Amino acid sequence: MEHWETLRPDGYRFVWADGLFRPGTDSFVLSSLPRLKRGMRVCDLGSGTGLLGVLLLQREPSLSVTGLEQTPYAVELAERCAAVNGLSDRLKSHCMDLRDAPAQFAAGSFDIVVSNPPYYPEGRGAPPPGNVRRAARHESACALPELVRAAAYLLRWGGAFCLAHKPERLTDLLCLLREARCEPKRLRFVHGTADTAPSLVLLEGRRGGNPGLSVERPLVLRRPDGSPTPELNAIYFRDTES
Repeated sequence: MEHWETLRPDGYRFVWADGLFRPGTDSFVLSSLPRLKRGMRVCDLGSGTGLLGVLLLQREPSLSVTGLEQTPYAVELAERCAAVNGLSDRLKSHCMDLRDAPAQFAAGSFDIVVSNPPYYPEGRGAPPPGNVRRAARHESACALPELVRAAAYLLRWGGAFCLAHKPERLTDLLCLLREARCEPKRLRFVHGTADTAPSLVLLEGRRGGNPGLSVERPLVLRRPDGSPTPELNAIYFRDTES
């Protein structure tokens, strides 16, 4: 079954379907990390049904977003989503393995690469049912080093790689980014509440950047009473609702 939702009353629509990995807070908070400018070329690695691209275009409509996704049904939904929103010229999806990017795109084709990748190495963590959902959670189809190499290849010199991941993989991320000459530049931890340990890390690497990592203030999702913080409301576009 397909599910269509709207970001805000006058905003873009996005879609997800049973059997695919359901959209979560991770994609929304990741969309707040890139520093967007008019006309930027963005590539989304493992783009699913196109939610992250829609979120970025809601923030900066002049972007050109290209998604790479290996699940045909997800690509079909992403293409329909683009058409429904009138974004077919700015939100495109390619059904392909991101590791094959060098055969399809020239090096340095994009200003920004984003990804909300699988968090767990193969064999770790409880696998969800179904091959598609398992691939979205575990690195069965693409390991973290392969993801970083693909991002570095696609980025122009000075371009930014923005991703979300688990804090326990932070050392791996930092080492892999530097090895790929995509220097870690911005780090932000995401906390459920102010008194809990971080559940997510947002990281930006800069292709060819100089050493120097900025640790930004934490992103706290909820107040002690469980209500969303103003920043989370802004990320979900709730601050613009009437």
